[in-house]
Amino acid sequence: MPASDRQHTLAKPASLTGTSLHTGEQVTLTLQPAPDNFGIKFRRMDLEDKPFIPALVEKVQKVERATTIAEGGVNVHTVEHVLAALSGMGVDNAIVEMDANEPPIADGSAMPFVELIKKAGIAEQTEFRKVFEIREPIYQETRDGSILTIVPDKKFRISCTNVGPNGRFTQYQSLEITPEIFEKEIAPARTFVYYEDIAHLLEKGLIKGGTLEAAVVIRGETLLSKQPLRFDDEFVRHKILDIVGDLMLSGKRITGHVIAVRPGHGPNTQLARAIVEQYNQMRAMVPTAVTIPMGEAVLGINEVMKILPHRYPFLMVDRIVGFEGENKCTGVKNVTINEPYFQGHFPGHPIMPGVLQLEAMAQVASVLMLRRSENQGKIGYFMSADNVKWRKPVLPGDTVVIETEITAMKRSIGKAIGRCVVNGQVVSEADLMFALVDR
Repeated sequence: MPASDRQHTLAKPASLTGTSLHTGEQVTLTLQPAPDNFGIKFRRMDLEDKPFIPALVEKVQKVERATTIAEGGVNVHTVEHVLAALSGMGVDNAIVEMDANEPPIADGSAMPFVELIKKAGIAEQTEFRKVFEIREPIYQETRDGSILTIVPDKKFRISCTNVGPNGRFTQYQSLEITPEIFEKEIAPARTFVYYEDIAHLLEKGLIKGGTLEAAVVIRGETLLSKQPLRFDDEFVRHKILDIVGDLMLSGKRITGHVIAVRPGHGPNTQLARAIVEQYNQMRAMVPTAVTIPMGEAVLGINEVMKILPHRYPFLMVDRIVGFEGENKCTGVKNVTINEPYFQGHFPGHPIMPGVLQLEAMAQVASVLMLRRSENQGKIGYFMSADNVKWRKPVLPGDTVVIETEITAMKRSIGKAIGRCVVNGQVVSEADLMFALVDR
């Protein structure tokens, strides 16, 4: 990943022409820049409407020997090497145009696509890159002996054990995934196959683009490849390559330590689904954005709780009783002896703490700022409070009317004045400053 925490795309288009694995036909693949938050999408340029297929796990149709994604009746085969190159080199947003349903197999590695990315160049974008940190372990085991786990880690690392039939070519490797390490240690590793697994496909002519230059073929203990191994443990490195590509289908960059034993495209994509599930569980804790009325309105406590994240014992607004234009809002707090702070403030002489009156002003002002469409779903953080004055004590039984007015709003920073009123008399007032951030 580039060192910057911004998203990245390609600086310019770049094309590669080669032979597809299964059909043996010539195919041209072009990497195109894409806007912020676009993600990675394949595009079939050979079809009349040139449809897009998002590189997302819910689009996975088939995982036999390669990963196939589809949108409706349109599919793209063997996407993992292209996705691995884009992910490994730190590209977040790209369009992968093809004039066939499968990328060129090239030499069976991701290196041709890495070189294509370098030819196009990588450009920094405006939006921040979102990285999902795995905080709870994910574990899955399949009937055929694949075991994949992700445990928390501040970096993205993959530890993998490859085990062939009858224990042949058992290899282990553990690497952190960075652009430098991916390009040097992972991308050159070629796909490999056991002869007994493809003999029937060769006999049927179903691997028309397959050559000994496009894969390492293993027959017994012998390598049929015309080229020497690029690494002593090339097979396990290619398994890591496949994991990088398949996990990109989650649509999330992650930090976490993936531990894989006998991985494959099926288990890999299942793990991608598990990442999406954990991510969705996390996001489910974020309150949904609420449309706050722009006209005259009263908001009850349940509506207030949909807007503000505060809860007992720190929700200091019982009701919003009115808006005046775009910049003024009035709320109400009913103070009772049941408030938990009265136990210590003060025994035998209960007084509402002044800092909680200040917090009540801030919460009502937050409702007002979140009323604007561009701020919905955000949360207000206190930055400063100036000219704070407490004029009279607030006692159990008082109804505090909280009046706020926005005086300035520039991007995510807002300024407001607030005051608390009891029985028509000002009991406290302050100048407030906030920063609005995503929840």
